[in-house]
Amino acid sequence: MQTLPRKGAPAHTDRSAMHEHDHKECINRVLSLADAMSETENLRLTPVRRRVLEILLETHEAMGAYDLLKRLDAEGMKAQPPVAYRALSFLQENGFVHKIEALNAYVACMHPDQDHTPAFMICRGCGAVAETISDMPNHAFEDAAKNVGFQIESAVIEMQGLCPNCQPSPA
Repeated sequence: MQTLPRKGAPAHTDRSAMHEHDHKECINRVLSLADAMSETENLRLTPVRRRVLEILLETHEAMGAYDLLKRLDAEGMKAQPPVAYRALSFLQENGFVHKIEALNAYVACMHPDQDHTPAFMICRGCGAVAETISDMPNHAFEDAAKNVGFQIESAVIEMQGLCPNCQPSPA
């Protein structure tokens, strides 16, 4: 799946990951989009795949495959590693989750209905992850790739730092 943004896509930051918000509405919005997209695109969002997405939506933190597997097992889904990895692969291929390479973990996509290059702000204090979409760096990547004959299939930008809650108070 190509994840580069459409030309003229607006810059947007999912501030909810690092600020107070109606988390239930946040979860319901993304699940509704996933359901609608699955129906429209004739995708098979199985109960295990949907539950993996729900687990990732429960918190704005990235989770590893084995953490997800533990949750599925604790809920009686008796999932084996291949089940979790196949679910994550399906969700990633269809734009419902992103892999945070620096953490070797996954996070729910907050904008599954938009073609975009995800940019993540990862708090090294509390582990919160906020997704930002912007086409600003896209042109630089495309130009650099074009100069060496490279075809970009996907790109992810990861930034680490401290969220507003973890930053030290000014003295």
